[in-house]
Amino acid sequence: MLITGESGTGKELVAKALHYNSPRKDKTFLAINCGAIPEALLESELFGHKKGSFTGATQDRKGFFEEADEGTLFLDEIGDIPLNLQVKLLRALQEGEVRRVGEDRAFSIDVRVIAATAKNLLREVEAGAFREDLYYRLNVLPIHIPPLRERKEDIPLLIEHFIQKYNKSHALTCKGVTQGALKSLLDYSWPGNIRELENIIERSMILAEQDTLHADTIPENITASGEDEAATIPEDSLSIKKHTRRLEEKLIRKALKKTGGNKTRAAKLLELSYPALLSKIIDYGVDSG
Repeated sequence: MLITGESGTGKELVAKALHYNSPRKDKTFLAINCGAIPEALLESELFGHKKGSFTGATQDRKGFFEEADEGTLFLDEIGDIPLNLQVKLLRALQEGEVRRVGEDRAFSIDVRVIAATAKNLLREVEAGAFREDLYYRLNVLPIHIPPLRERKEDIPLLIEHFIQKYNKSHALTCKGVTQGALKSLLDYSWPGNIRELENIIERSMILAEQDTLHADTIPENITASGEDEAATIPEDSLSIKKHTRRLEEKLIRKALKKTGGNKTRAAKLLELSYPALLSKIIDYGVDSG
């Protein structure tokens, strides 16, 4: 099974839903980010190793395939696996068996493998960076997750879910969002998808001074209208660098005004480090009071 979609769209959540609604639900669900493991260690991590097979192998070790036996192994960022390991992964999928590094004997495993990627694997195949036979082996049941900007009807449900989640984990009492705040959240394009939405809701709940999220609780970059901003740009001045500086200065002034000149809180609203904010205040000549 292959799940595709932009970063932050919830590919792992889909994989978990598939696992926990299947006959394997009482067995292991193991999620691995293939791009986060150094290439030199990836084979050992996936398939395990025998004691003494390489420097540092002080004991026999199970690989992820063995650990997930009878359960589900979720291989995220599958497009980052190097070509030499793609051959071994293909064999494991086709034969249903793995061989630890340093061992001559292969043994059978029963694992459902769900792979995910933000890359276009067909293009990777055409470029010679991904094996065609592995692609077709993984792509038996393809699932594509659209970006959040193409399914905005999900946003109210996701907001409600995140509010319940962080009310519980942070001991908060947020009751919901106002219509104005919801409109701003619906109008935003969400380049970071669900991960970005969750981050914004959590941060807004922590910083909110009321039990409801209002439009002024939502970060300025979310509530600012891109169309209104574009309308103020003169036709003879299209420099991205100049207008980026102008927008940054505007956001900094608004954040400082909103926090009464409190730079620490303003830095949090702007998602900047405190030193970075101080540097920009000096650079733009902003009077912080």
